[in-house]
Amino acid sequence: MVPTLSGRIQTRLFLLAVIGWPLTMLVTPLLPLAGPMPDRYRATLVVLAAVAVLGVGWELLYHLLMQWRWEKDWPTLFGLVTLLPEGLLVWLLGSRAMLPGLTAPLDLAAFAIHFVLVWLATWLVANGPMRVVYVRWRFRGGRLL
Repeated sequence: MVPTLSGRIQTRLFLLAVIGWPLTMLVTPLLPLAGPMPDRYRATLVVLAAVAVLGVGWELLYHLLMQWRWEKDWPTLFGLVTLLPEGLLVWLLGSRAMLPGLTAPLDLAAFAIHFVLVWLATWLVANGPMRVVYVRWRFRGGRLL
């Protein structure tokens, strides 16, 4: 079954909470960020929250675009490539310190490492273990609740 809009939103938020948050906590001390550790965590957690919040808007846009596709779904590769526009938007907002909670503009190298690691981890889990652990997930249109 093709994931429904609510299923994609639920899956996105679930994976960011279950995969993205722990990965962010592990990676943050290793990122090339200046400043004390609490500020580093604030920056990476703000990025993670922005990806979650803005991601709901992206899902609405993707849903609209998918209405012109015969299968009403993206090929798997398109799901991976969507990291480019989503990352670019979060980077543009973060580099100008326009994300609530940021006290300074984001560092490009630290942002790129964090964003790509979290994106790839969540994408890989959604396209692999998620289908094994939650067998009925696909048949419920991607909904977890």
